[in-house]
Amino acid sequence: MKIPSIPLPRSLRELPLTHSLPAAGAILAYLNAKYHFSADIWGVYTAISFQAYTSRLEKQDRVNSFYRFEEFAKNPKFTNRPFLAVPKNEEQPNAKTEWTWGEAYDIVLQYARWLKETYGVKRNEIIAMDFRNSEQFVWIWFALWSLGASPAFINSNLQDNAFIHCVKVSTTRLLVLDHGLSDILTEEAKSQFGPDEKGRAIETVILDPSLQSQILALEPYRAPDSERSGILAKDAAILIYTSGTTGLPKAANVSWTKPISGEYFFPRLLALTAEDRYFTAMPLYHSSASLLGVCQSLGFGSATIVAQKFSPRTQMKQVTETNATVMQYIGEMCRYLVTSPPTPWDKAHKLRLAFGNGMRPDVWQKFKDRYAIPTVCEFYGATEAPGASMVYSNNDFYRGAIGRQGLITRTLFGGTQVIVKHDHETDTPLKDPKTGFCIKADTNEPGELLYWLDPANISDKFQGYYGNDKASSSKIIKDVFQKGDAWYRSGDLQRRDADGRWWFIDRIGDTFRWKGENVSTAEVSEALGSHAALKEANVYGIQLPNHDGRAGCAAIGLTEGQSLDGQLGADLASHARRRLPRYAVPLFLRLMKEFEITGTLKHQKVALRNEGADPSKTGEDELFWLPPGSDKYVRFTKGDWESIAGGRAKL
Repeated sequence: MKIPSIPLPRSLRELPLTHSLPAAGAILAYLNAKYHFSADIWGVYTAISFQAYTSRLEKQDRVNSFYRFEEFAKNPKFTNRPFLAVPKNEEQPNAKTEWTWGEAYDIVLQYARWLKETYGVKRNEIIAMDFRNSEQFVWIWFALWSLGASPAFINSNLQDNAFIHCVKVSTTRLLVLDHGLSDILTEEAKSQFGPDEKGRAIETVILDPSLQSQILALEPYRAPDSERSGILAKDAAILIYTSGTTGLPKAANVSWTKPISGEYFFPRLLALTAEDRYFTAMPLYHSSASLLGVCQSLGFGSATIVAQKFSPRTQMKQVTETNATVMQYIGEMCRYLVTSPPTPWDKAHKLRLAFGNGMRPDVWQKFKDRYAIPTVCEFYGATEAPGASMVYSNNDFYRGAIGRQGLITRTLFGGTQVIVKHDHETDTPLKDPKTGFCIKADTNEPGELLYWLDPANISDKFQGYYGNDKASSSKIIKDVFQKGDAWYRSGDLQRRDADGRWWFIDRIGDTFRWKGENVSTAEVSEALGSHAALKEANVYGIQLPNHDGRAGCAAIGLTEGQSLDGQLGADLASHARRRLPRYAVPLFLRLMKEFEITGTLKHQKVALRNEGADPSKTGEDELFWLPPGSDKYVRFTKGDWESIAGGRAKL
């Protein structure tokens, strides 16, 4: 077939060659910028090669990422290179802060022997672990993988009912607990973990320094390959918990495709090499720090630096002192950093790139400029989701975007990731009354993001929530564009602009994000409602000037004779902090004169959410808040609101 030539305009045809070549180059550059050809070609090639890589691992029966870890540890070129590091602890100045691949491998196998010989851990078991960021988190995680078992990462902020629920829903028979979290083992927790009516119990072991020393005196144990055989890429590798609208965290089945993508796709996206040192202060129990942090070391042998927690005061100091070259972030973290006082380490670091999610446009450039970080890679995705998006930005064109889709990608894969119009009354996709099918959103029109699933094999892309079929089913919508099709509901409102950029708008429904975490209104309502002084609690998230996400606000009704002035303000603050993760404790309390409810006795939230915490909009209702550093709820004044609106308050 002869390809017809495209006649050039006369003005271009008649240019001398010395002029036409630069002109042609300029045209190609323009078309590439407009239609993202080069980025699309890279993305398509990498996606295809990732599928081929995953298929090859299945054929070789080496899906378990422990094998990749072992390859680097036994490779003479890497065995003495750094694998894991932690910032120096000023309280323990002589403590070890860095481990080579070879050292880490031996320690992992020592922990494997302890788990195998002391607790009989075997293949296909789920073992719960509740740890703050530390090297021990990684040792236990990889040791379980080496035995063919799967870890359940318990959120280390959880207490009481949420903590008990997460451990029990994992179906584990063993909980390994950080010695610094031993106080969450209340009498109630112990009784809940005790033998049930069938005689089943959850054994708990606290990993204190003495036990750690005993483990490190053991001979390493490498389980035979048969303990890791028969694994498919769609099988569960980890349980990672996420908050839902039901009020209690759900355990997402994280398939092996996620750690494999962490070791294959993302290191290529970030152009990591063995010389890179990847710094994260995000919690390892989240997929961001684990799958998109530690697992990236398994790509090209780079090192991961794990800080115990994020602090705007020490972040850049730790980044500088650990010689980090890549830093992971969440949007709120960047806002704290740009509003924190200047430090000597602001530009003394070696960072070439920042990678993360949730960076707002108004923070993006301030962050890059203040810390002289040339490149930002913004990522969007959910632990359990079958897809993701990202932008790699060296300029301000993608500032605030969460993804991009060029002409090639849109042509080849545009039908697998779509935005549909959203019904804000029902919080479901809007259906065409004539056809009964969903309606694709127009360019620049917000709607819910959906991912295509094979209706004959849904579990291939979406493994659902462990032990919660109802929650799993709620994420799937069928008959979207034709009878029998199936799509995954992201629960997020997004829009795509004319340049192919994707933008995040908001979460759908009651669940809101604060401090980079999903907060369940039902969970918070339950916790507050258990206090004897409260007769009602209607929880929602409100937007605040100069802050990302939504802050928690609870519209409450008190039992007769109670007053929030005085001791009750302190009691409620203490109660909420005991029952909830720190990020879920409501920042505001709105003492209601009267509750507005629907005909089905559900609280109305829309008006309350829109009024927020602006005293000029809340009428006769009294507002209280929990100021930073305070141990009690106090009256919220007009001056407090002006401080927040003026950007002077740091929440």
